[in-house]
Amino acid sequence: MTKQHFLIALVAIVVLLFILGASPFFIVDVTQTAIVVQLGKPVRNITEPGLKVKVPFIQEVTYFDKRLLDYDSSAQDVITQDKKTILIDNFAKWRIIDPLKVYQNFQSQRGALQRLHDIIYSELRVELGRHDLSEIVSKTRSQIMKVVTQRSKEKASAYGIEIEDVRIKRADLPEQNEKAVFARMQAERERQAKQYRAEGAEEAQKIRSEAEKDREILLAEAYKTSEELRGEGDAKAFKIYAAAYRQDPKFFEFTRSMEAYKKTFKSGATIVMTPDSEFFRFLKQR
Repeated sequence: MTKQHFLIALVAIVVLLFILGASPFFIVDVTQTAIVVQLGKPVRNITEPGLKVKVPFIQEVTYFDKRLLDYDSSAQDVITQDKKTILIDNFAKWRIIDPLKVYQNFQSQRGALQRLHDIIYSELRVELGRHDLSEIVSKTRSQIMKVVTQRSKEKASAYGIEIEDVRIKRADLPEQNEKAVFARMQAERERQAKQYRAEGAEEAQKIRSEAEKDREILLAEAYKTSEELRGEGDAKAFKIYAAAYRQDPKFFEFTRSMEAYKKTFKSGATIVMTPDSEFFRFLKQR
């Protein structure tokens, strides 16, 4: 067979293989690595991109993505230390660093993803089970996720997987627990409201008591001042009366008697006295 005949035969074989869908060529993208498998056994690990050759019908190619990948799981139940059930929706960043290990353990990237899910959920369940619900929601979430990331990374490295980060997107209560939690929250708010009202009533009573005390003090001081002023006025009046009496005692007695007659007879009262009573002394005089 001449060289020309050999080339023609080779081209014919290649064309036939293309027609049968068993091309000896395959392309590895820059974002991929590939494992060439011969009869179920990996024989070549291709990490460089480009056009590659395989043996048709005997060898197959399995591709793995070498970029940083996203893992987004569906929400799953986790029980906390204080026996509260919460729905955890988490995600992770990961990559395949050893395609050969991944193939040997899972045969495909999808199988690696399933194992990744098992590892992360297991670590989340263990670590969240060591904390109360309030801590997970508000206090120690970042620290919890650091621990989960580190432990998941250690376990996944044995399978040729590297986990960069694990995060919780959302933590919700199961639907059947929402009403009970809402009822407890409502009862707690009502208890706080009653406490505030009681404290307010107590404070109001203190203010009223202080105001009443201040009122009594002001009234007592005002009464004291009025009595002092009245006493001073009476003293001044007595001095004036005494001075007037000393100037003309008879006229003073007369005017005082006239005032007494005026008050007595004006009231319409009945007075029983003897005619020679001293009260009528000035009426008897001409």
